[in-house]
Amino acid sequence: MRKGLYSIILLSYYSENRIEPVYKEVDKRLKEEGIDYEFIIIDDGSKDNSYQVATKLEEEHNNVRAYQLSRNYTAHYAKFAGFSVAKGDIVTSMPDDWQTPMDVYIKMYREWQNGAQVIIPYRNKRNDGFITELFARTYYWIMNHLSDVSLPPLGADVFAIDRELVDIFNERIHPINTSTLIEVLRLGFDPLYIPYERPQNIYCKSRWTFKKKYRLFKDTFYASSNFPIKLISGMGFLSYMLSIIVIMISVILKLTGQEKLGGFKILGWTTTLIIISFFCGLILLSISIIAGYLLRVFDEVKNRPGYIIKRSQNK
Repeated sequence: MRKGLYSIILLSYYSENRIEPVYKEVDKRLKEEGIDYEFIIIDDGSKDNSYQVATKLEEEHNNVRAYQLSRNYTAHYAKFAGFSVAKGDIVTSMPDDWQTPMDVYIKMYREWQNGAQVIIPYRNKRNDGFITELFARTYYWIMNHLSDVSLPPLGADVFAIDRELVDIFNERIHPINTSTLIEVLRLGFDPLYIPYERPQNIYCKSRWTFKKKYRLFKDTFYASSNFPIKLISGMGFLSYMLSIIVIMISVILKLTGQEKLGGFKILGWTTTLIIISFFCGLILLSISIIAGYLLRVFDEVKNRPGYIIKRSQNK
């Protein structure tokens, strides 16, 4: 059974009252298990005293390192930042509100010791309220049926990966318009899924606003699916065939001098207006979908960083 350094990345956002209790619990449990670890705090642009609390903890413990991003990039990009500074043989992330129990983190480490390179805990049930659960189930259904990746139907928030995958992330994956979980699944390593039950949030209300959820949906769907392009191609072909049929019918009716088709009177200008409106709408829809992909290509070629870690005088 292999042993190695366990890197735990704490995703901090307005967490001044939660950082120290989380660290104490992590330290207590991992010492009991005999697991060597480092505790990396990534402050995602908080405006409170979260980073000051983190740096104080860093000064008091030699296995703690604290970093602050230049602004709020959201949790997925904070994970990328954590990967870039992690030194462990196995790396995972942790929200600051105990949404994932500590037992799950110990289980992930044990599975890594047994040889797993990708360990993904997934929720075996949800109790998030009707609207939130409807959004989540719709999101996972779309991702599982219309994208190139397969996600647990009730959601996965954290995962642990081997050093090999961390190096791939740092060297080859550009953290723009995507998420860490999607990229892990696209790498092709066989994940080990372990179920768990999320406890009621004991610290705070979720800070995942609808705007952030919608951005996550767009980023992950565009990053992992070419279904919209295939849909456009299919609609374009069907529209072309429909236009050919309409033209043929119009020519036949004109040559035979008929004004009715199947008992219905054909009004020339009305039919023309409907057809033009249909194709204009189809064209605008196609352009908007293609523009979504082009915008992401544009962001990639600008080569802007997906996150920026602010410099600290202590490092």
